[in-house]
Amino acid sequence: MAVLGIDIGGSGIKGNLVDPFTGNLESDRYKIATPQPSTPDAVADVIVEMIDHFEYRGPVGCTFPAIVRRGVTLSAANVDESWIGTNAEQVFEKHSPGNDFTMLNDADAAGIAEVEFGAAKDRKGVVIMITFGTGIGSGLFVDGTLVPNTELGHLHYEDHAPVEDWAAAKVKKEEGLSWKEWAERAGVYLNHLDRLFSPDLFVFGGGVSRRWKRIGPNLGLDAEIVPAQFENEAGIVGAAMAATRR
Repeated sequence: MAVLGIDIGGSGIKGNLVDPFTGNLESDRYKIATPQPSTPDAVADVIVEMIDHFEYRGPVGCTFPAIVRRGVTLSAANVDESWIGTNAEQVFEKHSPGNDFTMLNDADAAGIAEVEFGAAKDRKGVVIMITFGTGIGSGLFVDGTLVPNTELGHLHYEDHAPVEDWAAAKVKKEEGLSWKEWAERAGVYLNHLDRLFSPDLFVFGGGVSRRWKRIGPNLGLDAEIVPAQFENEAGIVGAAMAATRR
């Protein structure tokens, strides 16, 4: 049975039906702009619209750009601050009766997909998934086991606090950087993570992973790094997988 995976971001909310046992997408992706302000009730209305679009009933996996613990969102870096301390699963289930929701951090979800079916399949040791978008997300895995909610984009690096304000993908457009200039900046950040965690593999994710040929050679990274196989769909796939496992 296909399961609905939804990826909630600071600028867009996208979803698709996923075969959680293969990672295959079963339909065309559907995307809606994130409402502004992105309050829990406003986002919940978009989730209902997403579910209605797919005429879906069943378990729903949802990613969220925040620390998520047992369905409760505990931070809100790129969404409305009213999410802090909100039981997101209960809010969504109230708006969409009959559907069971599983919430998890967005980069954790992307990493689940890449470790199970994608670029990090069968890789042992420490794997770090980094997603570059409106912010920077991270998923940390040890021998395939997730260490949740690492949020390494919120680290402080030199005078950048947090580092995602300096190296997230949105900064390229905001500061008019070339791909080479932005990739060099992202590489400085990744080399910092390499010194802290000594991972066996980095997986480079987010929408900009589609530009890997322009980015990869300019990162200046000694550690092994590969582009995400699912590109910007990894969160959707991982969310569906998480809902199935639950």
